[in-house]
Amino acid sequence: MTELQRILAALRRDGLDVESVEDGALVRDGDASVALFAEGAEAGGVLVRLHLDLNLYVDEEALTDVLMGINLMNQSLDYGTLILDPLDTDDEDMDGTAGGEGLDESITFAVLGRSVLWLPSLEERELLRLREHLTRFERELSEAVERTLHGEKGIRA
Repeated sequence: MTELQRILAALRRDGLDVESVEDGALVRDGDASVALFAEGAEAGGVLVRLHLDLNLYVDEEALTDVLMGINLMNQSLDYGTLILDPLDTDDEDMDGTAGGEGLDESITFAVLGRSVLWLPSLEERELLRLREHLTRFERELSEAVERTLHGEKGIRA
């Protein structure tokens, strides 16, 4: 049984909805879905990477203001960080020649949450630590973004 399979089995035992995907898994808790990837660490143990798609997208024109806001939000996060990830375009040619207007198109970025947790072993106490980290990661990032988007003051970059 691989590290990933052992982790997924433990999360299922804890009552989480876990679905295996290509090289990782989707862990669903309510409306949120966290992508989980696991690999052996060079120094021993297991590195677990968590990715949370927040379904937020930013156009290139707003990038400066959004980067400032994300930087401010990241300062208060303990279990993960917010990043901007450029979305792949559907253009056939990346040199800007597809459709004759590729160079004029703006880039769109997805706002994602990321976290990495090192587990020295896959003993029960470490798997419980992962479960807690996973829960706090999703909750912390979702609440931070929700407060910013819908709060009275929000972040003004």
